[in-house]
This record gives sequence, C-alpha cells and structure tokens, in this order.
Amino acid sequence: MELFITIIVCLLAGCGAGLGTGFAGMSAAVVITPLLTTFLGIPAYSAIGIALASDVLASGVSAYTYHKNKNIDIKNGLVMMVMVLLFTLAGSFIASFVPNEAMGGTSVFMTTLMGIKFIIKPVNTTKDKMNETSPKKRIVQSLISGAVIGFICGFVGAGGGMMMLMVLTMILGYELKTAVGTSVFIMTFTALTGAASHFIIDGDMPDFTVLALCVAFTLIFARIGAVIANKVSTKTLNRATGVILLLLGIAVIITKIATKNV
Repeated sequence: MELFITIIVCLLAGCGAGLGTGFAGMSAAVVITPLLTTFLGIPAYSAIGIALASDVLASGVSAYTYHKNKNIDIKNGLVMMVMVLLFTLAGSFIASFVPNEAMGGTSVFMTTLMGIKFIIKPVNTTKDKMNETSPKKRIVQSLISGAVIGFICGFVGAGGGMMMLMVLTMILGYELKTAVGTSVFIMTFTALTGAASHFIIDGDMPDFTVLALCVAFTLIFARIGAVIANKVSTKTLNRATGVILLLLGIAVIITKIATKNV
C-alpha cells in the first residue's frame, strides 16, 4: 500500500511538473517539492534535490522540442545562464541552513501565486518586440537577472523557471514561446547544478524509488507538454499553466491545513 501511494504521489507530481515545464518553462520543484514534503513526509531540502534532478531531463527534452521549432535564443540565453549557475550554487549552500518548514512554505506560496498570475495576467509579448532592446542593454539585464534568479533557484528550488520566463518576456522583450524555450534551455543546466550541490551538501542520497519515479514521470509529461505548447496559441499556454499551478497550490495548502488540525 505504501508503494502504491508513493507511485500515485510521484505520478501527480511528475504530471504537474512535466506539463508546467513543457508549457511554461517552470521549475519542476514548484510542484514536486510541496507534494513530496506534504504527502510522503520527505524533508524539504531532500525533496528539492529530487525535484531539481527531475528537472534536468524534463527541461532538456523540452528545450530540444522548442529548438526543433526554432523557439530558442541560445546565444543570449548563455549570458544569463552563466550568472544563474554561479548563484544557484550560492543559494543552495545557504538553503542548507534554513528551517525545513520555511522552504516548504515558500514552494507552496510560489505555486499558487504563479497560477493566479498566469490566469489573470497572461504574457502576450510578440516576436516583433524582441528586437527593440539593444544588445548591450540586454546583456547587462541578463547578468543582473541571472544572479537573482540563480540564487532563488538554488535557495528554494522553486521559481527559477518562472522568474526567467517573466524576465525574458517582461524585461528583455521575448515572445512567449521563445522565452519558454530559452528558459528550459537554461533550466537544464541550473537544475543539474542545483541537484548536484543539494545531494553533496545533504550528504545522504535521496529515496531512489521516489527519485526514479519523479524523473520518469516528469520527463514523459514534459515531452507531451512541450509538443502541445509549440502547436497551440499563446493564450492557451498561459491559461493551461495557470490552472495547473493554481489547482496544485490550493490542494497542497488544504492538505497542510488539514494535517495540522489532526
């Protein structure tokens, strides 16, 4: 029975995380971390490591799909990626000193907030606006944004992909699909760095069954999400991701409240 529950929780986590990654380039940790900590009782720091490990292949296969559809800006994405990688390490180290409850709560909050944001205020940037920002200004913005995003990704394992999406569309002027493709390209490497640093700092390997299930399910649904995302409208991308995140966030919050009252 315990194995059955583990499979179901990992399936739901992988489904939500994979679709979110494929549709909007979000970090898998936004979904996986709260579900693992709430339903399986896995410590938040260990859950973040599992989530980031799941993010590696999921983001990689999503990036490949977006690249096939010519929706990735690799050249400019590399500038941001360097800063993200460096500050992911710093954030991951500092996170090891933060109380377990604080990190779990942050993940749940980010899940709900991002869901509401994508439903109420969708991203509608067009490709025509991508050329309005000068190359020099974009590099400076990418360096600063990458530092902030990397620290948050390493610290709580959540919000990195979402913040990159917001920065690429709202600050750097990227069209949504290109922003998502660039985001998952960067997240492939930041997730790898974050997962490795989490496992090294933690000292103990996570539950292998949970890790394997989360990686597999997230990969499968990320591929499905990325394929669909490159065929549907921008409005559909925003709304679908928003609904997924909002429902998961509400479910986890209700579960946490119910657990405390028991």
